[in-house]
Parts: sequence; structure tokens; C-alpha cells
Amino acid sequence: MPLHDHFRPPLSTRRHWHSFHSSWATYLSSQINERLPPGYFAEANVQFAIEIDVAAFDATAEGISPAGAPWTPPAPARTVPYTLITDIVEVAVFAATGGPTLAGAVELVSPANKDRPAHRDAFVSKCASYLQQGIGLVIVDVVTERGGNLHDALLARLASAEPPFDAALYATAYRPNGHGGEPRLDIWQEELAVGQALPTLPLCLRGGVTVPVELEATYERTCREQRVLANGN
Repeated sequence: MPLHDHFRPPLSTRRHWHSFHSSWATYLSSQINERLPPGYFAEANVQFAIEIDVAAFDATAEGISPAGAPWTPPAPARTVPYTLITDIVEVAVFAATGGPTLAGAVELVSPANKDRPAHRDAFVSKCASYLQQGIGLVIVDVVTERGGNLHDALLARLASAEPPFDAALYATAYRPNGHGGEPRLDIWQEELAVGQALPTLPLCLRGGVTVPVELEATYERTCREQRVLANGN
């Protein structure tokens, strides 16, 4: 099934992109679970428009001392603003041995991840943190309404000498690796286009397991289940 443009008319006026992304993440986690060996499991994690509950933060300003009496920490040396990731659409793969430990992630980019420099930087920081911990990663960006290549920004953060991929839409996979005792990052990158089929990419989990992320099959299932059909229904 060809990739549709979920962010501009006519489809954006008939279907909600966030519902589609949420369902796609669910079907991706189901597909990955079918391929994972024993000891691993995948879960969809979808959160839109995340907000800080300032009152809840204020309520935790006082702690409890070891003796059980209320304890107030000293005044902070500095207080600075910072940016949270406002949208999360991902499939997280965990190794269950010794308690669930994150081993890989598939990130579906949302418009909010690209709408301003601070949000792009927060998304890139999250992905860079995964890779620097040896966690395998796949990024899928089908957002047409906003520009900016998060894959290029991620590579600029990790390996500034790399040339840009410079694709408007893309799917990329990353495998933290070691060659000759030096850390290396293996990269698969596919340019996407509206009207074209989607690729299959490897999700290389920490621990040496690799599973296929079948974007085309799961996208087709999502379109079918969400009744996003080629005839415009």
C-alpha cells in the first residue's frame, strides 16, 4: 500500500493523524512481538501533549528525613527552564531477564517533535541517549506538514563530520557497534515518499538480537483497520 499524506488535505480532514499513529505503534509492537525470541517483549508507548503538573512538583518540595520528620532541602544553586518531549509515539522493546531493561525502540515522529528548535533538540537528545547506552533504534518520519530532518540532527550530535541525508521523509535504523575496540554506529537509511511503499528495517537490540520492523505490512494493516482506503473512504 502506498504511503498517504496524513497531515494535509484531503486525508487530514477525514482522519485524525494521532489516532493513526497510535494504532500503527500498536500493530508494530504486535508484529515485533511475533518475531522476538523468548526473554524479550515489545510495548507501544503513546503520549500526546504531555504537560507538567506544576502543583504536583510543588507538593514534593518537602521530603522526609531518615528519622521521619519533615525535611526541606536547601535552596537550589540555579533554576533554569528546560524542554520536555511533548509527544511520544514509540514501541519500546524490553529484555525481561533480571527485570525489564530497555533494549530497543521504534520512534514514530509527530508534528510536535518538529515544530520548534527546542522540541527538535529534545527529541534528538532522547535518541542520542538511547544510542549512547547501546540501545538499538529505528526512526520513522512521515510528517509532511513540518520540515526539518531529525536524523541529520542526530548524526550531527553524534558524529559531526557525517554528510547530511537531507530527505524530507525517511525511515532510519541504528545499531551501536564496536569495530577494533572503537565504538561505531551502523546506519540504515531509506528515503520515503507519499505514494510509495514502505521498507523493512532492522531493529538491533542490545544483546545481539535483530528483528525486522515491517513498516509496509503494519502500515497496510493500520490503514485497513482505520478504514483509510485508496478509494478515499
